[in-house]
Amino acid sequence: MPSLLRPFWIPPSGRKKRYAVRLHCPDGSEIDLAATARQDASGIVVAYYHTPLEYIDAFNLSIASLLSGYSTENDGTIVVSSGDTIVASNNPTLIGHSASDIPILRKIRTMPEENKLAHTRQTPSSLSQYFGLMERSRDFYVYSFLPEHSVFSNTPQIFLYSLIGYIILFAGISALRWKMAQRYREEQIQAQQEYAAQLKDTNEQLSIAVAQADRANAAKTSFLSRMSHDIRTPLNGIIGLLEIDAAHPEDTHLVNTNREKMRVAASHLLSLINDILQMSKLESGEITLAREALDLNRLSVEVLTIIEQRAAESGITMTYDPHSDPVTFPWVYGSPLHLRQIFLNIYTNCIKYNKIGGSISTLFTCVNTADTQVTYRWTITDTGIGMSEAFLKHIFDPFAQERADARSIHHGTGLGMTIVKGLIEQMHGTIEVRSQEQVGSTFIITIPFEIAEQATPAEPTTPSTVSTGIQGLSLLLAEDNALNAEIAQILLTDAGASVTTVSNGEQAVEQFRTNPPGTFDAILMDVMMPVMDGLTATGQIRALGRFDARTIPIIAMTANAFAEDARKCLEAGMNAHLAKPLEIDKVIAVISRCTRNTRT
Repeated sequence: MPSLLRPFWIPPSGRKKRYAVRLHCPDGSEIDLAATARQDASGIVVAYYHTPLEYIDAFNLSIASLLSGYSTENDGTIVVSSGDTIVASNNPTLIGHSASDIPILRKIRTMPEENKLAHTRQTPSSLSQYFGLMERSRDFYVYSFLPEHSVFSNTPQIFLYSLIGYIILFAGISALRWKMAQRYREEQIQAQQEYAAQLKDTNEQLSIAVAQADRANAAKTSFLSRMSHDIRTPLNGIIGLLEIDAAHPEDTHLVNTNREKMRVAASHLLSLINDILQMSKLESGEITLAREALDLNRLSVEVLTIIEQRAAESGITMTYDPHSDPVTFPWVYGSPLHLRQIFLNIYTNCIKYNKIGGSISTLFTCVNTADTQVTYRWTITDTGIGMSEAFLKHIFDPFAQERADARSIHHGTGLGMTIVKGLIEQMHGTIEVRSQEQVGSTFIITIPFEIAEQATPAEPTTPSTVSTGIQGLSLLLAEDNALNAEIAQILLTDAGASVTTVSNGEQAVEQFRTNPPGTFDAILMDVMMPVMDGLTATGQIRALGRFDARTIPIIAMTANAFAEDARKCLEAGMNAHLAKPLEIDKVIAVISRCTRNTRT
């Protein structure tokens, strides 16, 4: 490029300073720069920048070429002006014109704020309106505008698309809501059906419970009614006989006869109470069967000894079936007390409901034998009045008696067979009853046993081991009931013993502790007493540091008459158990037996 630099002003005075340089730009172009200066009072620097004309033309051409052949979408127009002169546009007809001569550009330029969208007409008389804006750089103005109709040209299409989209969205949401509603409705229907089924089951259960409650209430009412009758009947007899004796004290024969009748009535009342209590314990699962080695042969002899005497008194013959099996394993583990009760109940029923001159036969068979198990069966048949087929279905129900007069004629409570069945089932056995009216009944009892080793038999009761009485014994009696204490003291004193009475367990411990060893030969201890019960008192006496505290016989006297009650007493350290009401002969025998080895 030829140099166009030249000095354009020389200061009139002062030393001239000149400067000139050619700058090479990164794009390959060159720029010439010159400056001259003179130093005076204030200091002046004069310089100029020279732009060649061909460069200006080339630059304007390059801007125009940017927009040549370019057209905006939707009829938009772009205009670039250098100052007021339009140097480039995608509309070639505008190049070279003055921007101020074009109304729309003039309108856009006069907007109060730059970069804001202007809404104007191209000419005041024009109906067409435009949207436009202007952007300003250092040397140029850039305008952009397009007709109003182009801005909204896609509005119907967009509206249509939006409407279709809305319809699709609405349909989708509606379908989703319908599906959710359908599912909710199905869930509600299912829940309602389940609730209805549950409600039906609950109502059925409630109906069953109400029916059971009604039956229980009816049974309770029947139970109370029967108990009231069965308890009041012997009590009425006892009270009436006492009044008769009081009115005729001089009639010794009448008094003695009435005394025997009162004894029978009291025994029946005691039997009734025992049956009720035992049935209650069976129903609540409180009865615990003992596991003792026992001899079935000996137990059978003991039962038959009692039964044969009762049968003989009623004119009934006892027989043993010759086809019976031998007792292969007589020694088994079991509860002798409850086994004895089972057979006594069954034989007693066979006697009570038999005919005069009738008979009772027993067939014994061995059903099965395993390694350590043996199963025996007893078939007991009587020739009594028998039972109807309808009653056999209820024979094990509490208080079940086919004849309404059975209580009066046979003195039965209707609980015996209920107790028998409960005890047999606790032994994992079964009982079956067959009967025919006016022919007789058959009771089939099957019980499994665990085989036991033969134990040392107990010493037989001989005259040498019979009770020698309690003559001369010193007894300590702990009894909280004054009447019971008075009765026991009189009976024991009449038997030859001296009796010291206390009213609770604490007094019994203190009385024993404060007296010298050997003062008392035995202690009769009630179990249920205030302040301190008999079991606790027994434990404290056994814990005293005296030699006689461990050896003195302590005998329980309690209204708790069951085997588990006796077991608790023995575990507490007592030597024997006497059930109330006390039978003086039995009391004397037990005291005599317990003191036999401690008498001096």
